[in-house]
Amino acid sequence: MTGVILIGPPGAGKGTQATVISENFNIPHISTGEIFRRNVADGTDLGQEAQKYMSSGDYVPDAVTNAMVGNRLAEPDTAAGYLLDGYPRTLDQVSELDSILAGLDKTLDAVVEITANTDEVVARLLQRAKEQGRADDTEDVIRRRMQVYAEQTEPLVAVYRDRGLLVQVDGMGTIDEVSARVIAALSDAVS
Repeated sequence: MTGVILIGPPGAGKGTQATVISENFNIPHISTGEIFRRNVADGTDLGQEAQKYMSSGDYVPDAVTNAMVGNRLAEPDTAAGYLLDGYPRTLDQVSELDSILAGLDKTLDAVVEITANTDEVVARLLQRAKEQGRADDTEDVIRRRMQVYAEQTEPLVAVYRDRGLLVQVDGMGTIDEVSARVIAALSDAVS
């Protein structure tokens, strides 16, 4: 089994690289961001709640996110492994994920951190907002998300480094260059 977490600041290319990892290791890509956006588009209760937080650049509350991730990891297609994209984002979520994985008898093999320059990330997300019509990607919201990331998510790097699971990959360059670095680093980590 291959259990992988993909972390990095918003706009660092996690979604793109998640697809590459999922295809190369034949594991499902579980993106909390995509689940939130789908629920928002469908107008579900969860989507309406999530939209309040996403619109201001804040994270959706842990109780909603944890339950969603736990249910998803229990689905049959995760038997051979999984790729979590966008979760965990806080130390409390790390603890909850540890409990979820223990309860499901699953392991975590590697945590890939894609690193990126803040100004480059802002430029990427503003371009994506134009291309995809994403109202949640204004410059103020992007910069707020970067601030929230720095405050809440970067401590995860230390936890997973201490556990010997962290693999850092430079997210700057072409998609193919970054993909090659991600696959090589992850192959070394899970072999």
